[in-house]
Amino acid sequence: MRQEQSLLRKSHFLGTKIRNLRKRNHLTMEDLSARCIRLDPELAPSVSYLSMIERGKRTPSYAMLQVIADVFQKSPEWFLDDAPEEEAIVPEKGNRGGISGMPLEPGFLFSGDILQIAIPEMLSQTGISGRQFAQLLIRAYQEHHQNHFPDLERAADDIGNKQLPLSLEDMLDLAARQGLKVHWFQTPKNESGTHRLVTSFMDAPGKLMLNEALRSSPTRMKYDLAVHIGHCVLHRSDGLLHEMNIGPGAYELDPAQQSSSVNAQDILQAWRSFEASFFAGALLCPKVPFRQLLDRYGYEVDAHRLAGVTPSVAMRRMTVVSPYPHWHYFDAYTPGKLKAVYRGNGIPLPWGNMREVADPCQHWSVFRMITEPRQGSAAQISLLDVNGQPRLYCCESVKVTDLAGNNRVLCAGIDLNPAMEAQGMDAPAMTQELKQLCVSRGGEADIPAAMRRQLLMLARILNIHWLERGLQQQARLICSRGAVCPREPKCYGACQAT
Repeated sequence: MRQEQSLLRKSHFLGTKIRNLRKRNHLTMEDLSARCIRLDPELAPSVSYLSMIERGKRTPSYAMLQVIADVFQKSPEWFLDDAPEEEAIVPEKGNRGGISGMPLEPGFLFSGDILQIAIPEMLSQTGISGRQFAQLLIRAYQEHHQNHFPDLERAADDIGNKQLPLSLEDMLDLAARQGLKVHWFQTPKNESGTHRLVTSFMDAPGKLMLNEALRSSPTRMKYDLAVHIGHCVLHRSDGLLHEMNIGPGAYELDPAQQSSSVNAQDILQAWRSFEASFFAGALLCPKVPFRQLLDRYGYEVDAHRLAGVTPSVAMRRMTVVSPYPHWHYFDAYTPGKLKAVYRGNGIPLPWGNMREVADPCQHWSVFRMITEPRQGSAAQISLLDVNGQPRLYCCESVKVTDLAGNNRVLCAGIDLNPAMEAQGMDAPAMTQELKQLCVSRGGEADIPAAMRRQLLMLARILNIHWLERGLQQQARLICSRGAVCPREPKCYGACQAT
């Protein structure tokens, strides 16, 4: 009783501190309440009660405060009046991938008319096709908006009613409601040795052709169905031009068809393909229930089994539904071909123009996983210089084999620097210390115990289990190209041979 009275006398800033911590960690009140419920269902505050606590209308019991404090890895005393709050640190919203703050001056050189003349010449000189340029435009738009497309989410929710999981029978029923009739076709596996497999296409209005190979992969079949449903809902008959395929050649054209011209129809079709793909992810993994599922399982990739989707769909949706905004995602084929990428944290790419490069850094998790015989997943802590300063990343990579027999690696990761700063840690000093340690030991080093404890606290606040596993491994120096290798001695020759 005395403890509760003491809490009441020292709780004038308690609500403000909880609100600031919650917002600093990108949690809604629903998120915080759910996290508390998982720790202690009996003592956890409801959303409405949490709202009253934050507004100073209610004072929680000491036991309830302990639950809230455990979510943020704080002691209950930190929330009381005589414990000063660290300076509120708000993550920067401007750095959403690409070049941050690039001045487009003099402005008249960036007019629409001048760009229309310059872009085809630029594409011709750099060897980028018009279709690849369309993909770059879409990726930049996606990263600028940090994967937030509420109109597409709503359209998917209207069709699927936020149901998770959706069975194959559910998906076939939804396709039928859109007027789609399924027909089957068969092609030889790995035709012409290309390792590229067409899985589905629209043959005529309402006539959806599915490859017999999909029968062995219900989760991939559901994704194909979801994409075509998306075309029906969003684009109607324009989806007829869309073909679904598996393999590394999604953005590659026959050399005879390569063109540096920017074809408006190509860009429009590429955008519609992106919209349908995003719709498919939102339909199969609706934002709120999927976020709750990931939160219950600490963002483990294996949650895809409970959602009834492929690992690729689950990992791409992580970057959308997570309250933490600083994610990246890669989908790579051997020996370094890029199928898909998202960089909501601006991480430099180890590829060039969506094609193989001569000197990919062999220490990126995606390259290591491609060349290693092991299956399953692996977490990695990486240090990468960005704009001359080291940044700390953690990723979870998963090696899978697709229906065409290709080995590919899926990689979802986060930038840890904003999370470190949000908890009052000196991120630049910590990352510089760890980088120097790695350099002195040939490129990899154990994370010092004191630093590991701080980062372990961070992993529990973020509720990402594979970050905890990554901290048990050595940190690795990586680079965007072998030519800028930070290791001593440099491993450019080894990178070039990879």
